[in-house]
Amino acid sequence: MSQNDPNRGRRGNEGPPDLDQVFRNLNQKLARLLGAKPSGGEPQPSSGRGLPFRGGVLAVVGVLLALWLASGFYVVDAREQGVVLRLGSFSRITEPGLQWRLPYPFEKVEVVNLTELRSVEVGYRNTAQSKVAEESLMLTSDQNIIDVQLSVQYDIKDARAFLFNNASRDRDGRDIVKQATETAIREVVGRNPVDFVLNEGRAQIAVEAQKLIQEILDRYSLGVRIAKVNINAVQPPEQVLAAFDDAVKAGQDKDKLRNEGLAYANDIVPKAKGLAARLHEEADGYQQRVVARAEGDAARFKHLLPEYMSAPKVTRDRMYLDMMQQIMNNTTKVLVDQKGSNNLLYLPLDKLMQMTTPASTVAPVVGDSPATPPPSVAADASTAAAPATNAKSGRDVNRSRDFFGVER
Repeated sequence: MSQNDPNRGRRGNEGPPDLDQVFRNLNQKLARLLGAKPSGGEPQPSSGRGLPFRGGVLAVVGVLLALWLASGFYVVDAREQGVVLRLGSFSRITEPGLQWRLPYPFEKVEVVNLTELRSVEVGYRNTAQSKVAEESLMLTSDQNIIDVQLSVQYDIKDARAFLFNNASRDRDGRDIVKQATETAIREVVGRNPVDFVLNEGRAQIAVEAQKLIQEILDRYSLGVRIAKVNINAVQPPEQVLAAFDDAVKAGQDKDKLRNEGLAYANDIVPKAKGLAARLHEEADGYQQRVVARAEGDAARFKHLLPEYMSAPKVTRDRMYLDMMQQIMNNTTKVLVDQKGSNNLLYLPLDKLMQMTTPASTVAPVVGDSPATPPPSVAADASTAAAPATNAKSGRDVNRSRDFFGVER
């Protein structure tokens, strides 16, 4: 078989094809397409199609180059900020709007949303029932354990610092913010007693924790701003919740009783002070009255002394009558025992005054004639007049009577 046999290449079982020959044939075809002369110096006839094909290739390359350059355009939203990285290092910050960068792989842009409000939860996940004990259990200053659940809301204030100083796994800063939150809330809770944390100090603890978290993140240069810290739940651990409720109830009862005592003291003390002041004023008034009366009596007796020296009997009788008048004005019943006899005289002065008062007044007139008093009133007046007359005659006979008693 000769080497110039045209059927030599069609026999598939005579051995593999020559790779060198295949590559040479491929190079010749590419050279003919590009209009180059074939190797070996033998001129090849030109078909007239090489130049148009080369123009098409250049057009395709130009279109690809234009598309590659157009891929550098990007849009930054009004709420976002673009950070351009040139070969992996910071290049510039781009503001909102249509921007352009060098296409890949020379430059790339990281668009950061500055207004998106992100959130991280500490002590629970999604709901309050899904507790995470290793995060929520904290120790107060008086050595009490409490369960604190809170959430932190934050946004980005510096896009460059957030991208280059954020070592979080999720590239959202959650891990660093969460760790800073745990550190801050444990420090704040550890500075306060349990009653303050559970009751009136929750708002103050949230403010202090927000300030401390922001200080920690600023030291890290994370570029994050803490918007708000929400204390969702503060309670004792479930294991001691019943005992803690009893202690809280006892404290509330103590405060209630103390407040009641203070209210009673505030009510009774002013009254006692007022009563004491009134008694003091009354005592002063009584003192002044007694002193004035004593001084008046002394002055009166001084004036009566010359009269008594000139007429002792008349003055003594007058003094006696004045004293009896004073006594009789305050007495309704008088028992009189005449000396030298066994008769006991009873004077119902109140009854006598009641009966004599209508008689002394003018009777009402019916028509032209005055009304006559009832017979019973007249009889009582006549019976009461007789003892009074006898007493008067006895007093005129003997003035040295003794009064055994006076009954009201």
